[in-house]
Amino acid sequence: MFLNPNTFQFTESLTQYWQAIRDEYLALPQDIFDPWVQRDMYGDGWSVFGLFALSKRIEVACDRCPQTARILEKIPNLTLAGFSRLAPHTHIKPHTGWAINEFRLHLGLVVPSKCRLRVGQDTQPWQEGHCLIFEDTTEHEAWNDSDSLRTVLLLDFRKPNLDKASEGISEDALTYAKQLLEQSPKPT
Repeated sequence: MFLNPNTFQFTESLTQYWQAIRDEYLALPQDIFDPWVQRDMYGDGWSVFGLFALSKRIEVACDRCPQTARILEKIPNLTLAGFSRLAPHTHIKPHTGWAINEFRLHLGLVVPSKCRLRVGQDTQPWQEGHCLIFEDTTEHEAWNDSDSLRTVLLLDFRKPNLDKASEGISEDALTYAKQLLEQSPKPT
């Protein structure tokens, strides 16, 4: 089940500046992306470039994408953000996330045809410049049946009206976020 992006005011800036975000992504060296850490659960072909983890900036990464970082810093209750790539002819297996009190957002940046996301019983294609928002704890899976990379800006944010004590972040989520911080690109 997908949520209406217009419910969240901050999505306006994401859709307004999506091309600038995409341009910063395109300027990154392609070998700077890391495989998603739990390939055994999801399959190969999914890679990421983290910008925020555990609600904190990954400084060296944000320095490479300053406009994207400024936009992300204004998002209320942001916990995780980065560029997420799906290789051609890749399927991310059905899975559920860990954080019961968060939503996940995908902003389409480079989206060839034949790419789609299933959340629960609903399947939607990504569209460049458009947001898809869903509960990460609902089973979901993704396909890129095209011959090109699919890239989105992926971010997690706490559900509105929750205090810090009720975040509901599991140990798995903390472990993943710590791995993102440890794998963050080193200054060159």
